[in-house]
Amino acid sequence: MLKFVKNHLDSIAGVEIYPILSLLIFFGFFVALFWWVITAKKDYITEVSNIPLDLDNQNENEIE
Repeated sequence: MLKFVKNHLDSIAGVEIYPILSLLIFFGFFVALFWWVITAKKDYITEVSNIPLDLDNQNENEIE
């Protein structure tokens, strides 16, 4: 199966650019994500991390 795919892709002109573009998009996404995590404000991270706990407390209050 892999030989068929490899031989088929070799016949396409300019196909060698796709792995390079894929790697650049993948790398760029994780660099951007890493940058966002490093520069995120501590207050925002704390607020977002408490959302599940707040929803649990809210659901318990509605049940009672």
